Amino acid sequence: MKNIFPFGILSLMLFAACTQQAAITLENPLAEERTDEVIVFSREEIAAKITLQEGKLPVFKNGEKTIPSQVDDLDGDGAWDEVVLLVDMKASETIEATIELVAESDYPKVEKRTNLRLGIAQVDGTYKEVDKYKAIPVSEPFKIIAQGEGVTWENEKIAFRVYFDCRNVKDLFGKRKPVMVADDVHTAAIHDYHVLNDWGMDVLHCGSSLGSGGIALLRNDSLIRLGSTDVYEYQKIVEGPIRSVFDLKYSGWDVDGEEMEAVERITIYPGKYWFESDVTVYGCSENDQIVTGIVTSQLKKEPFRFDAAGFTCIGTHDVQSLNNDELGMAVIVPKTEAGKIGRTTNINWFKEGVKTVPEKNFSHVISETYYIGQKCKDAQAAKHYFFSVWGLDKDQWKTEDGFREYITAEAKKLSSPIQKL
Repeated sequence: MKNIFPFGILSLMLFAACTQQAAITLENPLAEERTDEVIVFSREEIAAKITLQEGKLPVFKNGEKTIPSQVDDLDGDGAWDEVVLLVDMKASETIEATIELVAESDYPKVEKRTNLRLGIAQVDGTYKEVDKYKAIPVSEPFKIIAQGEGVTWENEKIAFRVYFDCRNVKDLFGKRKPVMVADDVHTAAIHDYHVLNDWGMDVLHCGSSLGSGGIALLRNDSLIRLGSTDVYEYQKIVEGPIRSVFDLKYSGWDVDGEEMEAVERITIYPGKYWFESDVTVYGCSENDQIVTGIVTSQLKKEPFRFDAAGFTCIGTHDVQSLNNDELGMAVIVPKTEAGKIGRTTNINWFKEGVKTVPEKNFSHVISETYYIGQKCKDAQAAKHYFFSVWGLDKDQWKTEDGFREYITAEAKKLSSPIQKL
C-alpha cells in the first residue's frame, strides 16, 4: 500500500528562527454552515506557498488548532501528490490558516473515518487483505474468492461493496452506529451480515440489476453491463482517515463485438451518505453513454427525478430494504452531461435461459433497474455521485422529502466548493 500520512489536532511549539510558515485563506461561499467539508490541495499549490523540504510534510493551522489533514501519494512514486483537509465552516466564514513544515515522525494520527477492504480467502479459512488483485477470469469456473464476496468501501455513515467477479454489481450495508465493518464481515465478529446486527446489516437485494450504482454502457438503446470482462482488477490507491480511493480496472469488455477497456475510480469521504465515482471508458463511440443505476425489485412507489444546483438527480425511496424498512438511493450527474433516463423491464432473464452465473441465479442482462446515462468521451473521466440512506439510521431518512432535501443540500455544496484564496 502507498504511504499515507494522517494528521490530527496538535499544539506544536515552533521556533520562528528555524520554522517556515506561509498562509492560505479558505472561504465558504454559501450562507450556511458546512461540516466535514474536504478541500484538496495539489503539491504544486503548496509549493507555491512554501518551499518544500525533503522529509517534511505540511501541517495547516487555524490559530493554535491544527486542521485535520492527510497527505496522499496517488501515483506510487514515493512522493506525496495531494493534501486533503477536513474542515467545518460557519455560514460565509473565512478562515486564515498557516502552513508549517514538520517532520513525518511528528505528525499525530487522525480518527479513522474511511476504510477499504479486499480480503482474499486463504487455505486456512481466513482472509488476507490485498492492495492489488485480479479476479478470476470469466473464462474460468465461477468461484467466490473475496471476503464478503467483493471490495468494500465505507465511512462511519454507510458501507458499499462491489462483487469481485463477473457479476460486478454494487451492494450496500446500512449502519445504525458510526463503526467500520468491512474488516469484520464474514468473520466470527460479523458472521451473518444479512440479519440485523447492532451495527446494521446488508440492506439491499440486487438480483440481476445494477444494484446500488453498478456501471453499464448504453449503445443503440441497448445496455451492456460492465462485467464478464477478461480482466477485472482491484488497485488500492490510498486508504486514510479522511479519504480512501481505489481503482477497478477492466479490459476485454465485449461491447457489441468491440473489445473495450474501462477504469472506475471510487472515492469516499467522512460524514457523507454518498461516494464519488469517476468512470473512464477507452474506445467508446460518439453516441455512447456511461450508465449507472438503482435496483427497483422491491420498489412500490414511482421513482423520482429532479434538478438541483447544476446536477440532474434520479432516485428511489420506499420501504424496500431487506429489513422491510425505508431505503433511499439516488444518483446525481452534472446536468450538462446528463443523458437518457429510463427503466429496464422486470423480466427475469435468468429464468428465460440467460444464465451467466447459475450459482447465484444471475444473468448479465440488466433488469429491474432505474438508470441515468452520462455523456461518454473516449479516455475522459465522467463523474457522478451515488447516495444511499436507511430509515433505521435517522428519522430524516424515513421520508422521501427528507432524502431529497439532503441530496439538494449536498448538490449545492458540490457546486459551491470551499474557495482556496
